[in-house]
Amino acid sequence: MEFVVMGALAGLRIIEVSQVLAGPFCGYQFALLGAEVIKVELPHSPDCARGRGPLPALNADGIGLTYQVQGGNKKSLALDFRAEPGRAALLKLVERADVFLENYSTGVLDGFGLGYEDLRKCNPKIVHCSMTGYGETGPRATKGAYDNTIQASSGTIAQCDGQKPGVSFVDYAAGYSAAFAISAALLQRERTGEGCHISASMLEVALSLMAPEAASKQVPEARLKVPEAGISAFDTADGRLMLGAFKPTQYRKLGACLASLGHNIPLLAGVSDWNDVESHSAAIRASLEPVFRERTAEEWQAVLEAADIPAEKILPLEEAVASPQIAARGYFAPSPDDPSIPLPLAAYRMSLGGPMLTGAPPKLGHHNYQILEGLGYSPEEIAALRNSGVMQ
Repeated sequence: MEFVVMGALAGLRIIEVSQVLAGPFCGYQFALLGAEVIKVELPHSPDCARGRGPLPALNADGIGLTYQVQGGNKKSLALDFRAEPGRAALLKLVERADVFLENYSTGVLDGFGLGYEDLRKCNPKIVHCSMTGYGETGPRATKGAYDNTIQASSGTIAQCDGQKPGVSFVDYAAGYSAAFAISAALLQRERTGEGCHISASMLEVALSLMAPEAASKQVPEARLKVPEAGISAFDTADGRLMLGAFKPTQYRKLGACLASLGHNIPLLAGVSDWNDVESHSAAIRASLEPVFRERTAEEWQAVLEAADIPAEKILPLEEAVASPQIAARGYFAPSPDDPSIPLPLAAYRMSLGGPMLTGAPPKLGHHNYQILEGLGYSPEEIAALRNSGVMQ
C-alpha cells in the first residue's frame, strides 16, 4: 500500500486576507505544514508584494520575489469582498474554514461587515486573528503601520544607535507570533469546542524581541548596559570576527586559549562573575584588538572553535545563503514552477509531517473557479461575478 505523506496541519482551512509581509508570512507557516491556505485579494488592488522584488519580469507578472517567498502552497482567490456579492461569497467560505487571518488596520473589515462578530455568526468555531501595528485597543489602535515605523515607535532604532536594521524582522517575528497564537487557539478549540478572537500587535512583538532591555528601562535603579568585550566584533587581518565568549567561564577559557598562543591577558583569567565582565570589558577589548589583527578571521575561527569558544566571521548575505550548512539542512527549495528560484521553507525539521513546498506561489485569482465551485456556485453564477468585476 502506498504511503501518502501529509503535513502536520493537513485538513485545516485558513482564509488569509492579508498583504505585504507579516500576515502572508503567518499564513505561509500553515501552508508549509499542509493546511489549505486561501489567500483572498481585491482583484484591482492585490497584495502590493506581488509587484516587489529584484526581478522586474516577475514583478510585472504579479509574482515578484517578495511575494513568492511567502506565497508557496497557497491558493489564490481574487474577490472584491467590499461588494455584497463578494462579501456573501467570502462568508460562505468562512462557514467551512477553521481560521480567518487578516492584517488590515483596526476596524477596516468591520466596516465591510467582515469583523469577528460578523464571521462568528456564520461559524461560531472560527479562530479569528487580526494582525495590526498596535493592537485593537489603546490610543493608537486605528493607526496603520509598517515594519520600519514600528521599529521607530518601539525604540528598536534608538537601541541600534539611530540606524534602522536593514531587515524587516518585526514583520517576520509578528508572523511567527500570530501563528503560535492561532495554533494555541485551535488546540483550545479541541478542548472547548469554541473559536476565539486574537488581537496581535506588531509593537508588542518588537518589544518582546528586546524584553530584557524593555524591562530594564522601567526600573529606575537599573544600570546602563555596558558593551561586553566577549560578544563584540573585532577587526582581523582580512575581515571582521564576531566573538561569542558570553559567560565568565568563556572569558577564562578565551584567556587560556590566547595564552597558549603567547598572548597573556591577565584580565581574562580574572573574570569570575558578571560584575567582572561589566567592569573590565573596556580594558579587555583594548587588549584583544591588536591580538585579533594578527590573523585572518578564518584562522581565528579555527583556533577558537578548537578551544570550544563560539566565533564567526561576519559574512555578506550572499555567502551566508550559499553555505554548506544551509544546503545540508535543505532550507531553500526550488519553486515547483521555476527551479531557478529558491524559496525558503521553515526554520525547523520534523521527523513526520514537517514543512514541504509542493505548490508554486499562484498568480492572482488562479484558483477562483475551483474555490467557488467548491462552495456550490454554478458556472453561470461564477460568470456573473466575473462580469460584474467582483471576481477577476
